[in-house]
Amino acid sequence: MIIVLKNGTTQEDINKISGWLSRYDVEVCPIVGAETTILGVVGDTSSVDRTSAFLSEHVDKIIKVQEPYKRANRKMHPENTIVDIGGVKVGDNKLVVMAGPCSVEGEDQIVDIAKHIKETGAAIIRGGAWKPRSSPYSFQGLKAEGLELLNIAKAETGLPIITEITNPMHVEKFIGKVDCFQVGARNMQNFELLIELGRARIPVLLKRGFSNTLEEFLMSAEYILSGGNENVILCERGIRTNETFTRNTLDISAVPALKKLSHLPVIVDPSHASGMAWMVESLSMAAVAAGADGLMIEVHNDPKNALSDGAQSLTYEMFESTMKKLKLLAAVMEREL
Repeated sequence: MIIVLKNGTTQEDINKISGWLSRYDVEVCPIVGAETTILGVVGDTSSVDRTSAFLSEHVDKIIKVQEPYKRANRKMHPENTIVDIGGVKVGDNKLVVMAGPCSVEGEDQIVDIAKHIKETGAAIIRGGAWKPRSSPYSFQGLKAEGLELLNIAKAETGLPIITEITNPMHVEKFIGKVDCFQVGARNMQNFELLIELGRARIPVLLKRGFSNTLEEFLMSAEYILSGGNENVILCERGIRTNETFTRNTLDISAVPALKKLSHLPVIVDPSHASGMAWMVESLSMAAVAAGADGLMIEVHNDPKNALSDGAQSLTYEMFESTMKKLKLLAAVMEREL
């Protein structure tokens, strides 16, 4: 339930209303905007007396939220959420590009890539340390060593780190060593992991699952938000369809849909969506045109010999070309890059 307060309602009035509502065993989340103040009421609101004179004095209107995701819902939070990843703001007017290899393979590799993507305009370094792979025989990542190498790259460039976490028992290993957790498509509904990340208070980039609906996607975000972590970024990375030409099918309509349904920032991963490096530039531009707040692009210094996902990784030259075009498009969309 959403309670929209009248203009001029004081903080003392808000506290009194919140206290009155709390007797109904619901959680009250005050959200103070530039023009409107609302109270998001989460829980079983069926017993709340909406006709009470206590409410009518200060309340402009009451809206019932039908969707099961409450905290992720734009109705509950009309203004866009901006997530700060190590000083880089995602969801603001500036488009954010997260770039780097699928897997961290060695110190020279990750440092060289980090330096190049920074020079080209990327704001965050991405690279996998623990790699969930479809085959148990594929490269599984350097694990803890990979985290250390990412931090060496961060020390060299100042770029914040985003890397994937797969196990709820590993959260403590990551704290202090990453600026943003990434939850991959395979773990979108790993609810034990989402609960732990909700407690961690470190930004989380949540990728949409292979075959999940937007509502299921937002319900997974709800798990993190309900734990008290409000720093969630949604990532569309392609879904499975009958088409087999590409690795996945980029659901470009998910970008404006998620922006309408939720206040959370939305980015797109064109690398996993296509599985082919030559398509990444076009899909990146489509994502920005659709309103995405940023991109996650795989870049490798030697894609042909990459230990994972080389076919979808951009060379330095391809990344430079893509960034040049994105800067021009960003200006048309009245955004910065």
